[in-house]
Amino acid sequence: MMVVIPIILRYLKIVPNDPNPTKLSIFECGLQTIGKTWVQFNFRYYFYALVFLALDVIVVFLYPWAVQLRALGSFSLWVILILVGIVFVGYIYALKKKALQWK
Repeated sequence: MMVVIPIILRYLKIVPNDPNPTKLSIFECGLQTIGKTWVQFNFRYYFYALVFLALDVIVVFLYPWAVQLRALGSFSLWVILILVGIVFVGYIYALKKKALQWK
């Protein structure tokens, strides 16, 4: 039903239709590009994004676990410790490779 209503309104000419070259032009951020449009970003941005994503995943798993800690038992404690350990090893690896140092 929600799809049919806009189609009917368009044919009833209730919605104004005033196409012009400005409205039909391709538009990105409202400005014309100056210089090269292909810019290669520094790969360190991606490393920071991956570390941030890993920490977000940890928070997503830790919060529900912390809320239900008593009901889940000791097995869940070991599972969460393994998860945190895996992320910690990855973080140490990134530090050893100097991936998190900005130059």
